[in-house]
Amino acid sequence: MSGKTTALPADGAEKSALITGIHGFTGRYMAQVLADAGYRVFGTVLSAKDSGGDLVAVDLADLDAVARMVEAVQPDVVVHLAAIAFVAHADVEAIYRVNIVGTRNLLTALASLDKKPSAVLLASSANIYGNTDVEPITEDVMPAPANDYAVSKLAMEYMARLWMDRLPVMLVRPFNYTGLGQHENFLLPKIVSHFRSGARDIELGNLNVARDFSDVRMVTDSYGKLVALGDAAAGHTFNICSGVAYTLQQVLDLMADIAGYRINVHVNPAFVRGNEVARLVGSNAKLQVHTGPLALRPLEETLRWMYAG
Repeated sequence: MSGKTTALPADGAEKSALITGIHGFTGRYMAQVLADAGYRVFGTVLSAKDSGGDLVAVDLADLDAVARMVEAVQPDVVVHLAAIAFVAHADVEAIYRVNIVGTRNLLTALASLDKKPSAVLLASSANIYGNTDVEPITEDVMPAPANDYAVSKLAMEYMARLWMDRLPVMLVRPFNYTGLGQHENFLLPKIVSHFRSGARDIELGNLNVARDFSDVRMVTDSYGKLVALGDAAAGHTFNICSGVAYTLQQVLDLMADIAGYRINVHVNPAFVRGNEVARLVGSNAKLQVHTGPLALRPLEETLRWMYAG
């Protein structure tokens, strides 16, 4: 991981932070943000071979194990990232089990602590908005989830509201974001990887879908600032987005400029989903009211960072 994050106030001195899914793409950047703010950072991982020190192997679907973990960590702040985040994930049952039951188990365990955390940030998704003709999308737009992943995240949000009288829960709805280290089964890393290797051909789906792409460093900086706000952000839902949309064709054009050549695009019908969300563009106005100006980066800058490796 590389790339400088925005400095946060050193409000975490002698405090502990818990990040679920710390070895995921976002978790690695989030760990750096909180460590820079002075927190001792604990994290959950899936495999015992990855555990040790401040990393704990725990299955969030196991309530007893989760309860033991939070009792041991005694977190002052929590950032819950662990989820199945790939929209086309094949195991639908796992999507619901991890994204809803796993989150409920975490909230149950945190609420049982004698010393409650000062902030519990839960990562939802802008996918919950589905296909909407509203632009930009604010947090008040009616949800219309168009796939199981989005339904699971919306259900998680409703479930989490049952805990807001006991815990300082805040919900974030990140729109698409990317950066160095994201897996190539996500679209932009796939495109960048093809250009980095000098590939002449690439198979993609619908080139006209438009997405509001952000840089992962802006996303995790925003999470850190919300956590630092504590009660001032509790009970709120925030879009995390740039407010600018790019079609895949525009992304390809940017990458052609960066790499110095154009790639041959083949539209594979297997990659075109019938319930594809056509356009997602968010409003970050509410977020900026709470956190101040965002560390926004043009998409071209993010793509150059990823291309340089």
